[in-house]
Amino acid sequence: MEKLLKEILENNKKYCDNGEVAHYIPALASQDKRSLGISLVDLKSNKIFNQGDTDKFFTLQSISKIFTLILALQDKGAEYVFSKVGMEPTGDPFNSIIKLETINPSKPLNPMINAGAIAISSMIKGESNQHKIERVIDFFEPILGRRLSVNQKVFESERNTGHRNRATAYFLKDVGILSGEVEEILDFYFMHCSLDVTCKDIAYLGGFLANQGKTINTEEQLVSQSITQIAKSFMVTCGMYNSSGEFAIKVGIPAKSGVGGGVMAVSPNHYGIGIWGPALDEKGNSIAGVKMLEDLSTKLDLSIF
Repeated sequence: MEKLLKEILENNKKYCDNGEVAHYIPALASQDKRSLGISLVDLKSNKIFNQGDTDKFFTLQSISKIFTLILALQDKGAEYVFSKVGMEPTGDPFNSIIKLETINPSKPLNPMINAGAIAISSMIKGESNQHKIERVIDFFEPILGRRLSVNQKVFESERNTGHRNRATAYFLKDVGILSGEVEEILDFYFMHCSLDVTCKDIAYLGGFLANQGKTINTEEQLVSQSITQIAKSFMVTCGMYNSSGEFAIKVGIPAKSGVGGGVMAVSPNHYGIGIWGPALDEKGNSIAGVKMLEDLSTKLDLSIF
């Protein structure tokens, strides 16, 4: 496996030059676009295999949306969650707000776009944002075996430049999707997007979903299988922004990307995969990361279809 991952990484490193880091978030603009790493956790052997920049830290960004969705489903139940947020792909960029005003009822189409994730963030139980982010960190700890922390520089950068997210949130407040203080909800949203992780962390998070909501090391059932099925379904249909259909055809496994360059992928009952490559394509996905996943899926016959 180490040999295969090394070959895949070396063959796809060249694609980093074709992408750009997320300059619209100033704190992400300084990332090295040539960075690239891949980690894979094998559920059967409980071993992790790594190649490239797998120990460097980056922020979760939209990958966190999967796990706040899981928490919201546990806190509020599926009926409430999906009364506020839909289940359908959009075909639009992740930060688009055009359909909020044109569809009826006016609610985000799914939890993976920014509008949906902001709505989901408003559903997480907690007396304060600090309490809420601690709940998120507490959730990750038994999966990763360590506590994550918020990257304050990235958090403040997102808070200071997140004007479209702010406009989206106030629109959601106006149409009754959000309850609570908009700025507090946005701060929590920016916090969970700004959690520092590594490729190895992302692989273990993917492995947790591949293991049907059980931790890999202890087999503790943290989340019901039914909730992990919902999460992975959204990853297939909406997880790679408006490239999700193409990704399903070319790679064929549940995955969630983030504009920090991370991609979490899941081979159900087999592997958790973590990718980091901050050079993004025009859709916001790691350009070399997607190429690596295409090769890995072909070599290991991973497609669920």
